[in-house]
This record gives sequence, C-alpha cells and structure tokens, in this order.
Amino acid sequence: MSLPVLLLSSLVAALLVWAIVVFNRLVRLRNQVRTAWADIDVQLIRRHDLVPSLVSAVQAYAGHERAVLETVTELRARALAHQTRPQLAQVEQALEQAIGRLFVLQEAYPELKASDNFAQLQRDLVEVEEHLQYARRFYNGAVRDYNDATQRVPDLVVARLAGFGAEEFFEAGDAGRAAVRVELP
Repeated sequence: MSLPVLLLSSLVAALLVWAIVVFNRLVRLRNQVRTAWADIDVQLIRRHDLVPSLVSAVQAYAGHERAVLETVTELRARALAHQTRPQLAQVEQALEQAIGRLFVLQEAYPELKASDNFAQLQRDLVEVEEHLQYARRFYNGAVRDYNDATQRVPDLVVARLAGFGAEEFFEAGDAGRAAVRVELP
C-alpha cells in the first residue's frame, strides 16, 4: 500500500470512529432527556391521583367554593389529556396555582385545617411538588446537555445527519411567575 492510500484509509477510519462515538453519546443524551421527562410524568400522575381526594376533602367543608373546585377539576382533566410538553407545562403551572388556592381555603375553614385527611393530603401534595421541582430541574439539565451536544461543532454534523433535533425546556409560563392571589368572600 502506498502512503497516501494508507493516510486516506486512516483518516476515513478515524472519522468513522469519531462519528460512531458522537452518535452513541447523542443517543445516550436523548435517552436521558426521555427518562427525565418520564420522571416528571410519574410525579404528575401522582399529583393527578391526589387531586380528586383533595377536592373531595375540601368539598366536605367548603361546598360554596365551587369556582376553585371546578377549576382544579377542569385543569386536572386537561393535564391528563396528553399534550405537547410546552402545553402541558402551562396547564400544570395553572393546576399548581389552583391547588395553592385550595390550600389557602383552609385558613377560612378551621375545621378543614384540623382535618387529618386534609392534612395528610396536603403533606402528600407538598412531597409530590418537591419531587416535581427536582424532576423539572433534572429534565432541564438533561435538555441543556443534549442541546449543547447537538449544536456543538463538529458534533453538529453527526447530529443533523442522524436527525437529532433540539428539545424544549420545561418552562413556567407567565402565570407561573406571578404570585398566587386568592380572594375569599
């Protein structure tokens, strides 16, 4: 073999090895994003499972607070309808605020505040919210790493050829940035 052919073969082999390494890293990062989203989904399901019990507990004490209860129920139904990630993030943010309004109702109803069932539901929801916050941070970190890898030169070439595209971050909507306002009669 001549030296130019050997150099060309070595260069092609090195490029092929590089492309395989980059592709495998992108697959790992994409799977990490998917796993992180699945973790968020698990926590959302836990939250959605607790909402009917919470609404029932509040209804027993605060039956005339229909608007808040209907809002929570409607938002839960919308969240259960599988939507795109940005749409789901907006609905979940609104649901989080509506649940916050339910918790504020306990101040107006001392017997609700003293209810063991309501207190346990409140603790469970607080735990779920803490897990959700962690899962969202982990997801956004995974998306950042993945997007960096798909947009960095020269890995960008392999990413585009293999069809790896950018993922969207889990962001709070404008409503999620504002403080929750609750008005009681």
